[in-house]
Amino acid sequence: MKNAVKRIGVLTSGGDAPGMNAAIRSVVRSAIYRGIECIGIRRGWNGLIHGDILPMDVSSVNRIINSGGTILYTARSQEFMSPDGQQKAADTCKLLGLDGIVAIGGDGTFRGAQALSKYGISVVGVPATIDNDIACTDYTLGYDTASNTAVDAIDKLRDTMQSHERCSVVEVMGRNAGHLALYVGLAVGAAVVLVPEKPLNFQEDVVEKIRRARLHGRTHYMIVVAEGAASAIEIGKQIKEAIAIDPRVTVLGHIQRGGCPSARDRVMGTRMGFHAVEVLAEGRTNRLVCTVRGTLKDVDLMEGLAMKKTLSQQQYRVLEAMTGV
Repeated sequence: MKNAVKRIGVLTSGGDAPGMNAAIRSVVRSAIYRGIECIGIRRGWNGLIHGDILPMDVSSVNRIINSGGTILYTARSQEFMSPDGQQKAADTCKLLGLDGIVAIGGDGTFRGAQALSKYGISVVGVPATIDNDIACTDYTLGYDTASNTAVDAIDKLRDTMQSHERCSVVEVMGRNAGHLALYVGLAVGAAVVLVPEKPLNFQEDVVEKIRRARLHGRTHYMIVVAEGAASAIEIGKQIKEAIAIDPRVTVLGHIQRGGCPSARDRVMGTRMGFHAVEVLAEGRTNRLVCTVRGTLKDVDLMEGLAMKKTLSQQQYRVLEAMTGV
């Protein structure tokens, strides 16, 4: 079965995440280790449609394990969402003689892989998104680095907020999921964390918490807002109107996606890439690599996408206790 796989492709799609390059490096080197040829596909599914390819060898992935972003570039493809685009991508796979595709990305990337599999193409997904919102896995590449980037920025903001006895409202990424905001909020000791999973009650969730913090002697307040929960700018305006505090608003934006990946993202990217190649080499397909309690495994792609991931209620309880209000 192992000898049947001669050539595979690797691509990155959707939003970039630190650790993607580590995963690319691992896929290429793991394939070569098994005697399998590896082709890099640039610009995600769009690149597969148009044959934007790059033959890869060991030297192609030298010194990229510590690099942020993705050397294969990434893009979102409207064309690939159509049956015609998917057929073109499948035709490219057949033209190039690809026996499988390793797709590195998030939910949209995996739905693309699922669509491609219907044309008889073997696919394996590697989860990479700073939102950490893929339900079947405890961890997605980029989450640790993005968290550390946000924490570092907020720690610096706290220094000046404390000096001036001010309120700081910081917006972090998380359009549909609040895992990053909650985790970062715990790490920086935020007084308030707003997430999209919980409907916002401004009076209770923000005003009263600031009020109680002031009554307990605190003179500066850190508020972390997931972008999908509310606009930090609007929250800042509402705070000023409600309790006459003039907050300073910071939107961290795409700085959270950049930078050298942490040790955890480098190691996890390497382990996940190796596992993805192993799955294809064994003749298995439509799989999603995941980590559960520190152990790498793989699950059926469709089943993995059907799962729903909720925020940790235990982390919520810890947050409430740590605010001290």
